Amino acid sequence: MNKESLYQYILGIADNSLILGQRLGELCGHGPSLETDIALTNISLDLIGQTRSYYQYAAKISEENKTEDDIAFLRLEREYRNVLMVEQPNTHFGYVIGRQYLFDVYHLMLMEELQNSQDVTLSAIAKKGIKEVSYHKRFSGDWVKRLGDGTEESHDKMQQAINDLWRFTDELFYTTTADKEAIEVGVGVDVSKFRDKYYEEVSELLKEATLEIPESKYFTKGGKEGIHSEHMGYLLADLQYMQRTYPNMQW
Repeated sequence: MNKESLYQYILGIADNSLILGQRLGELCGHGPSLETDIALTNISLDLIGQTRSYYQYAAKISEENKTEDDIAFLRLEREYRNVLMVEQPNTHFGYVIGRQYLFDVYHLMLMEELQNSQDVTLSAIAKKGIKEVSYHKRFSGDWVKRLGDGTEESHDKMQQAINDLWRFTDELFYTTTADKEAIEVGVGVDVSKFRDKYYEEVSELLKEATLEIPESKYFTKGGKEGIHSEHMGYLLADLQYMQRTYPNMQW
């Protein structure tokens, strides 16, 4: 597997954590309760920490003499490989939890398989982060059940969030050219193999939360190929502001 393909494969995993971490970071000080606020902030920090490990590795194999900060802050929108789901805005708390849970179930399945990667660095990152991701799923799943099986208002908002976010779930299992190359050499994870398992697990929890499983068969994708939603540009404007305003700054 050539370095450029490995580089793109790493971005396909790391960018999800970066963008979702940025979204959660926006909530710092705005949670519905102090405990929940701190929990969401800690999940954001977990994701950013994982992102750093991936980007440090990506910078090491890059042939363009890049740093982890260059990769995080100085790419154009079309160069980010995250799925559309993680860039969706924090519409309300139900959306935050719904987005988190729908991603967490996938993320944990990915990390469990990535531990077996033939690439020792990716395997090590997965082994280190899997406990964090396991907690993320437990936290978001508990909140889905709490909101879904709570008051009439919390149920309606949680159902609305799941209905709106459902169309982004199928992209999680889309495999790019870089993904396919990584899979062939035992470095990458064939995420398409656990698509059915994902929907089975998610559906089971939604039923427990007294929520309806969306019947829509329409799914949207594009993020993994760099084609993002209208929300991505605004997110990057915040994320990249300091580095672009003060080029080459160091802490």
